[in-house]
Amino acid sequence: MHKLVESADHAVRDIPDGATVMLGGFGLCGIPELLIAALVRKGVKGLHTISNNMGVDGFGMGLMLEAGMIASHIGSYVGENKLLEQRVIRGELDLTLVPQGTLAERMRAGGAGIPAFFTPTGLGTPVAEGKEIREFEGKRYVMERWLRADFALVKAWKGDRAGNLIYRKTARNFNPMMATAAKVTIAEVEQLVDTGTLDPDAIVTPGIYVQRLFEGHSYEKRIERRMVRSAT
Repeated sequence: MHKLVESADHAVRDIPDGATVMLGGFGLCGIPELLIAALVRKGVKGLHTISNNMGVDGFGMGLMLEAGMIASHIGSYVGENKLLEQRVIRGELDLTLVPQGTLAERMRAGGAGIPAFFTPTGLGTPVAEGKEIREFEGKRYVMERWLRADFALVKAWKGDRAGNLIYRKTARNFNPMMATAAKVTIAEVEQLVDTGTLDPDAIVTPGIYVQRLFEGHSYEKRIERRMVRSAT
């Protein structure tokens, strides 16, 4: 199967209006910034996005939000995006907040073919409202459903032509779970190498999960919130 495509724009060419799309990253670390920019250029609307957070104003998924592309969002953190707050308050965007560990496990379950699981996280809080509660060995747990998507947009450090991916340090974050939980996984990689070059023991996402990939260039890699120690 030929997986290599020439550009981000070609990679997202068939993502339609109303699609459910997972986007990797934690803050601005490990986000598929070139694929996001390509989606903005494509101008799709009514997307249902799943990501840990919505980026920041003016960058990352914040660009999709500014372009009015997102109808609903599932994530665990929204504190860096003022526009998101405004649109949720005005009822222009449907937001579902999920505890971060539960979010990761719901995506992992989606990739593993596990439709539901039980967790103690959120018990006794609004997170558990309307969900099945069951007792196991004297403890109560909340049932959570898997998360799956039409497309997953992920960012990797290295990838080969067969789609095998290696992530770099913190940029690994949610990308591996998302790569397994979508019908079509699209990867942008900083370094594209020949198949057989990667150490098999270092591969995190096997190529069987990846349908398209391309080599990206000129990454901004912004820092979400720069913290410096004051001079003393």
